[in-house]
Amino acid sequence: MTYGVAGAGGSELVVLFCKNSEETKKIRALAGAPVVGAVGAAPGGRNRLYPWYSSAKGIGAMDVDKTRKTPARAQLLEAAEAAVLAKGFSGTSIDELIAAVGISKSGFFYHFRDKTELAKALLVRYVEQDDRVFDDVFARADALSEDPLHSFLIALKMLAQIFEDLPNGHPGCMVASICYHDQLFDREVREINQRAVLSWRRRFRERLERVAAAYPPKLDVDLDDVADMLSVIADGGIILSKVTADPKTLPRQLLLYRDFIRLVFQG
Repeated sequence: MTYGVAGAGGSELVVLFCKNSEETKKIRALAGAPVVGAVGAAPGGRNRLYPWYSSAKGIGAMDVDKTRKTPARAQLLEAAEAAVLAKGFSGTSIDELIAAVGISKSGFFYHFRDKTELAKALLVRYVEQDDRVFDDVFARADALSEDPLHSFLIALKMLAQIFEDLPNGHPGCMVASICYHDQLFDREVREINQRAVLSWRRRFRERLERVAAAYPPKLDVDLDDVADMLSVIADGGIILSKVTADPKTLPRQLLLYRDFIRLVFQG
């Protein structure tokens, strides 16, 4: 099984992350397009590139050996993220978290003053994870193409494949979970949430500005809106995937966004 497939599509390049050389050879034969960057396992491992895998397992699936090696605070954050994404913040109790991790209630309060402080730590952790994924994906895409449009298209294909590889679909968005229940949180948590969304807008707009400099848009579009559209599609795709029980909805929506980008800048 491939760890990831990415490419600009059609007769353009395809990028592969395979378990071994034999698999690479098989995929090369099936790709139907030039293949570059075929390697062994994705550097750093699947959990580093795809942080949602830990959440997708669910709160009851924490590995025993892992809990022995991981600090209690990190275990609490992992268990809390899985629980919050599954049933919301108000539906997540301190008791179930300490039971999952195997510590006392005083142990919880040693790490977090209250649930608001836990929410803040969860949000910061989640945004940092997303930023690492974006950094990694865009760096890989830039290494494969110096053309700003082709690089952006490659990155979008990589993101779609990452989400398609998640066995049960994307478990959810912490930013959205906080937003839906922002009355539960203080101003600091809400501001962290807002900064995260605006930072993604800036990140994607910077990419789009490079594209627009080389490929003047064929449609009259606001680049902020086009940048926000990626966040909208990602969160909307997660919701549709859950409601329809179709994990492939999110990657399909991302590929449609990719087609839209091509039309905007190439016509």
